[in-house]
Amino acid sequence: MTGDRDRLPLAEDLRVFLAVVNKQSFAAAAMELGQSPAYVSKRMQILEEALNARLLHRSTRGIRLTEEGERAQRWALQILDNFDQFIGDLSDSRTEPRGNMHICSSFGFGRCHVAPAVAELAGRYPLLNLRLDLYDRVIDLVAEGVDLEILVGDDIPEQHIGKKLARHQRILCASPGYLKAHGLPEALEDLSRHQCLVLKERDNPFGLWSLTAGGEEQRIRVKGALSSNSGEVVLQWALKHHGIILRSQWDVQPYIDSGELVQVLPAYSQPASVWAVYPMRLAESAKLRVCVEFLHQRFSQLFS
Repeated sequence: MTGDRDRLPLAEDLRVFLAVVNKQSFAAAAMELGQSPAYVSKRMQILEEALNARLLHRSTRGIRLTEEGERAQRWALQILDNFDQFIGDLSDSRTEPRGNMHICSSFGFGRCHVAPAVAELAGRYPLLNLRLDLYDRVIDLVAEGVDLEILVGDDIPEQHIGKKLARHQRILCASPGYLKAHGLPEALEDLSRHQCLVLKERDNPFGLWSLTAGGEEQRIRVKGALSSNSGEVVLQWALKHHGIILRSQWDVQPYIDSGELVQVLPAYSQPASVWAVYPMRLAESAKLRVCVEFLHQRFSQLFS
């Protein structure tokens, strides 16, 4: 395929591409865009020539992305989101956010941090009707009608858009009483011989802790007599001298400051950033945009 590398893709071509991917059909994409199938086909041809890459495989069974197409989809989502925000920032025609907004998060973080933030958000924008649901499972945002998920961790579904709200980490801790009875682990391998209080969250591998030291990720299989799907429960067990936990620093820092917990193997941590995840670009919804911007400001200050 010959390409003109001096020609940059147009935003309109990226929008057509995403419509084809979402609808899995040139004809259906044309209907959604209010254009003819010939127009969609032409714009896709122009985009592939500009990128010098084939983005789609077409067959009698439908359309699927090539490897280059999968990368192009991720970039197109980011580029159009940034472009629309640029236009929105320079426009004075944005409407006041109003209507229903369905937000979800995990039980522990949602109850402690998202819930008070949502309450403050409702007070700031009285025309918004906010619903907050807390789950301990993976959520299908589109199928379940969720506008915004506040997620802790760096595993963001590729089909959605994510904005990092705050950087943070999980650390290893135990009570002084437990360490006095069982000894202080001096190397990561020592954890396999300790009572580790394992938390089962969402679809994370059970009993497998991924930890980073000096930029290098290592995995250790841990076990213990106690496990739970509640972060609050394993934290209480740790305070009662039952074992070692891997918990978010914002959860355990007050207990470290009071001496009730001690950080162990401080060279190791697990990235646990806070993300806003949503299925559409921010510029398409004033209510989604203000929610994400508000939470970014709040959490970046809270966890800085």
